[in-house]
Amino acid sequence: MSKHSHAAPQAPSQAGPEADIRGVVIQLSGARLLLPNATIAEVLSFAPPEPVEGTPDWLLGRMRWRGWQLPLISFSQLAGLADEQGGLGSKVIVFKALGGDSKAPYFAILTQGFPRLVTVSRPGLQVDADGGELPLAVQARVTLNQDDALVPDLVAIETLIAEALAQAA
Repeated sequence: MSKHSHAAPQAPSQAGPEADIRGVVIQLSGARLLLPNATIAEVLSFAPPEPVEGTPDWLLGRMRWRGWQLPLISFSQLAGLADEQGGLGSKVIVFKALGGDSKAPYFAILTQGFPRLVTVSRPGLQVDADGGELPLAVQARVTLNQDDALVPDLVAIETLIAEALAQAA
């Protein structure tokens, strides 16, 4: 083989069972959420949203963001974990919607502080498989490096938001 070989460099495989992913841990009232980092569009300071009449308490209202009117929810209230209202130190995380509705490509969740970047590795992540009932809009209870967290069902959240807004219209 000549020293001018044109073999392409080999990238590390990300498909193996030991592939790590970048995640975020989000602090809420009463719980932490664990999500892939790629689902987050932006983190904003809390400002009171515009209320939407006839919606459940967990749908806090709508907020303006980059030309969109985003529904802002309290995940803690939706899942029945805690009564959560925004205030000093609260943040809003804008999520990319996964449901494919081009009229609602984003939604926002109220949080307590900034999300924390984490590396999620297979050995560091344990799924709680005790069979206990999960709160509404939660896919799983997990432990990541000794920290308990919930994995939210983002598509279910989008569906619940769409249903609440449709009933209020």
